[in-house]
Amino acid sequence: MHKVLIANRGEIAVRIARSCDDAGLESVGIYADVDADAVHVGAVTEAYALGGNSPADTYLNVEKVLAIAATSGADAVHPGYGFLAENADFAQAVLDAGLIWIGPSPDAIRTLGNKVSAREIAVRAGAPLAPGSDGPVASAAEVRAFAEIHGMPVAIKAAFGGGGRGLKVVWEMDAIEEAFASAVRESKAAFGRDECFVEKFLHRPRHVEAQILADTHGNVSVVGTRDCSLQRRHQKLVEEAPAPFLTDAQRESIYTSAKAICREAGYTGAGTVEYLVAADGTVSFLEVNTRLQVEHPITEETAGIDLVAVQLSIAAGEPLPWTEDPQPRGHSFEFRINAEDVARGFLPSPGTVGEFTVPTGPGIRVDSGVRAGSVVPGSFDSLLAKLVVTGADRTQALRRARRALAEFTIGGLATVLPFHRAVVRDADFTKTEEFGVYTTWIENEFAERLAADPEFSVEAPAGERRTISIELDGKRVALGLPAELLDGLRNGGMAAGVRFADTDDDDAEDPAELRATMAGSVVKWLVAPGTEVAEGEAVLVLEAMKMETTVSAHRAGILGEPAIAAGGAVVLNTVLTTIG
Repeated sequence: MHKVLIANRGEIAVRIARSCDDAGLESVGIYADVDADAVHVGAVTEAYALGGNSPADTYLNVEKVLAIAATSGADAVHPGYGFLAENADFAQAVLDAGLIWIGPSPDAIRTLGNKVSAREIAVRAGAPLAPGSDGPVASAAEVRAFAEIHGMPVAIKAAFGGGGRGLKVVWEMDAIEEAFASAVRESKAAFGRDECFVEKFLHRPRHVEAQILADTHGNVSVVGTRDCSLQRRHQKLVEEAPAPFLTDAQRESIYTSAKAICREAGYTGAGTVEYLVAADGTVSFLEVNTRLQVEHPITEETAGIDLVAVQLSIAAGEPLPWTEDPQPRGHSFEFRINAEDVARGFLPSPGTVGEFTVPTGPGIRVDSGVRAGSVVPGSFDSLLAKLVVTGADRTQALRRARRALAEFTIGGLATVLPFHRAVVRDADFTKTEEFGVYTTWIENEFAERLAADPEFSVEAPAGERRTISIELDGKRVALGLPAELLDGLRNGGMAAGVRFADTDDDDAEDPAELRATMAGSVVKWLVAPGTEVAEGEAVLVLEAMKMETTVSAHRAGILGEPAIAAGGAVVLNTVLTTIG
């Protein structure tokens, strides 16, 4: 192994590039047009343009990725997480091209990445399980039939999904049809597959996971546990390691069954076996993520192991360098810094990063995919950076976290920093004798406490210069230009079809106008023009950063003609239609 192509973007691509450099390996980056000036493009040894901006045209395009691998002379591929990381066909295509695949075998990805077959393996391995469908469900009617047997709520899950995408928790029978359709759409958009299954949803559980490393010599090790219960829209926001407040029996069950599942599947590389821990203490297998996790740094900090470096060594055929499971040292938190507006329900907030000042001090680590001036597109994930804080114990780590979050400053767009600053002082999260949060705690108990984010200016300071890239024969070359010129080009060159709300302060808003709650694109209209709608009734679905959000009627009345058709792009406050 000499040169690794990193089939990803953002902070994880930067993270992998640095481990490659530590190992004396060259790295090859790839980028969408909108990512031409991204941090990960400058972190690699060399970078190549994919051409295009949608996920399907860029980071999900297998032919383009493999063509760049051939052009660059890469002899290995690391997929990171998301995109093609859990795509067995891509893994096989990499191997068929004569390249080293840095990950589990295609067979293991196929069986464990599919949540249905993973459940079958978990049964054979003796892991605890909540009730679920025997295979993918073909329709909403099958979901309804399952719910009639097992009761509500139920979770509809993308069989090949992860990160909360393609996951819909349904509490009422009447909501099953739209939830099933939405899960299928999200799964197809994010993962290229639309199969879904259904299982009984456990109320108020914790989310606990085991980090697995398995080599090609038959050694399987759990290198630590993590708690990932602080989530919004079923996507993690805060994680910590080791998972606190587990009994010895719970911990033993997780370690034993996680290893058994991976051995049963013939797993190699880094992976995560995830569980739900119910309020009554019941442990239930959830899924296996056949890749590196976003939250892997907290395990690195508490286990003293570079997980990416071990991935590289396993792919090179080397055995694990230890025989006993590593014991945790200290305590670590990871805070995902996403471009989302917490005051408006964690809606995606694409834009341009203004000030970007990171904290410093003992136990502080920041893995970032952006810097001041970075453009955060609406077509990809909202993750900007990860703040990792480690202390001798949980109490010290929390003190350091409060200080670090207070120092962390990001301008130009809304982020989740206000949420993090509040949660590390909340009594439910900071309890010393028990864990007071659960997977839907934010929505159920904390949402009303979130304060509005401040407004930031997005204009560049006078005289500032920014570096962009141009392509010569598909290869990146850096070019510096005045920021005023770039801002002018950006403001004058918006994509066709984007509609802006009237910004004339002299013109009052028409109370009949239904406006966009975020920037994104219209997925579908749920109600036909001329239909009478009630206040709060779902009217249309918007999508941004690979997540769907429903826009509801702001008042009762008759729905007017759509101002934006399905597929059209909108920005915040765009007039969508009227309700008269």
